[in-house]
Amino acid sequence: MSTAPAGGSSRYLVLAAMIFAVAMTFIDQTIVSIAVPNIQQELKLTSTGVQWVINAYLLTLAAFFAFGGRLADTVGHRRMVVLGVLIFAGASACCGFTPTGSPAEAWLVTFRAVQGFGGAIMFPAALAIVVQNFALRERGRALALFFGIAGGLTAIGPVLGGYLTEWTWRAIFWVNLPVAAIALVLIAISKPATESRPAPMDYRGLALIAGGVGLSVFGFQQSQVWGWSNPAIWLCIAAGLLLLVGFAIVEKRTVSPLIQVDIFRIRAFSVQNLVLGISMLVFVPVFFFSSEYAQIALGDSSSNAGVFLLYFFIGFVIASQIGGRMLDRGGAKRPVVLGCVLAAVGFYLWAGDATTLSFSTQQWDIVLAGAGMGFMLTPSSTDAVNRASRLSYGEATGITQTVRNYAASLGLAVLGTVLVTDLRTQLTDSLVAQGLPHAQAVAEATHLSQVQAQSGGSGSTATIPQFFRDDFAHATQTVLYWMAAIMVAAAVVAVIGLRPGVQAETAADEQEALASGREPGQV
Repeated sequence: MSTAPAGGSSRYLVLAAMIFAVAMTFIDQTIVSIAVPNIQQELKLTSTGVQWVINAYLLTLAAFFAFGGRLADTVGHRRMVVLGVLIFAGASACCGFTPTGSPAEAWLVTFRAVQGFGGAIMFPAALAIVVQNFALRERGRALALFFGIAGGLTAIGPVLGGYLTEWTWRAIFWVNLPVAAIALVLIAISKPATESRPAPMDYRGLALIAGGVGLSVFGFQQSQVWGWSNPAIWLCIAAGLLLLVGFAIVEKRTVSPLIQVDIFRIRAFSVQNLVLGISMLVFVPVFFFSSEYAQIALGDSSSNAGVFLLYFFIGFVIASQIGGRMLDRGGAKRPVVLGCVLAAVGFYLWAGDATTLSFSTQQWDIVLAGAGMGFMLTPSSTDAVNRASRLSYGEATGITQTVRNYAASLGLAVLGTVLVTDLRTQLTDSLVAQGLPHAQAVAEATHLSQVQAQSGGSGSTATIPQFFRDDFAHATQTVLYWMAAIMVAAAVVAVIGLRPGVQAETAADEQEALASGREPGQV
């Protein structure tokens, strides 16, 4: 089915509807972490249960993005957005009504997983609708608003969560209900134009990619609990990667595959996904690590820690709009390279000032780091999706979001290990300097790094020893230097891999090149 794109103001009504639809998925990536202590205390959850309250959502979100994208292209984008909103809102309501007692843990983890599934089938369809309703030359500006506002909500999550938790932790889930209602009303009014291509579902491919992504992401998530020396971690990651390799092989031989793997032969699509994968090692983890830094090293409350992140959000949103316009005027290479470089500089300067324990010396570093990420993420994501044909936007979005979430999970695992390892070293040196024997200092440092760091601070500097605050700041400094280096790597890939110039009005020439076996290139 084909429907003419909406015109004039109706396109921006469609855009508003899609922003409200995906807003819930972005807020829920970070809002729950703020309320975890309250949830655990009231429901008497185990430490494993608490971990899965957060991980179940992220795991199902990552595992089913590709399925959601393909389903949207075959069933219809508008239909999948509505279904995704209803599933997400329904699961949110159930999370808010979690009973106390023995069923609490299984109940909450289950409906967090359902939330993730709803988000996975909703997001690719929503982005595809935005792309289909805006001409190529206008997509940079439109998707700058989409990614700028939606991405910024990841930073707002901790702020909102901090205030809502003061009333009741259940409100962090109930807040999704009015957002979902607004989204459904706007969808009904705007009637978004969509296109679809009915086709059989590749359930074999779905099982392989969901299992591959799920197993390896599970391995990354558990690394902080089991430790990298546990063979089960490497078994999960290796098994997941083998399933993903098997998925690629099977898809090449499937008549109606879940993912047309040949799309990776389009140079710009492959390079942009590589850039996105590298940058997402940083983008989601920075919200978690900076929130911990604000609460532990600076001694802020959870609410103030969220405000700390708003400075990153300010830079991100402003630069995202500029980057989107640069994409429309001159192509993706310039804003992507510029953004990677600015982010690298911002993280480097932030790292240098982190040990001062003074927010005023860091605020412009944080704004610069956020601006760099805003400059590059919107053009990179938009340019990647633009490479697909009109009937494959959902599929392309599913691929890019799978890459982004997979990389974010890897980034959290690896940078989390860097943080804990460096913190343990710093604490050991501090305790030895205070007169403890080295062996006792190592044991105490291990205990402190696992218990006090994971608690996220108590919101009062009086309960956190000064030496621990200093050592946590130094460990965070190391993580920020790693983030700067990662963004330098992303810049190098963009400089070498991307070609200058504006993309042609249609991707049909690249699709035809794939069909004929020629090497597709950027126009």
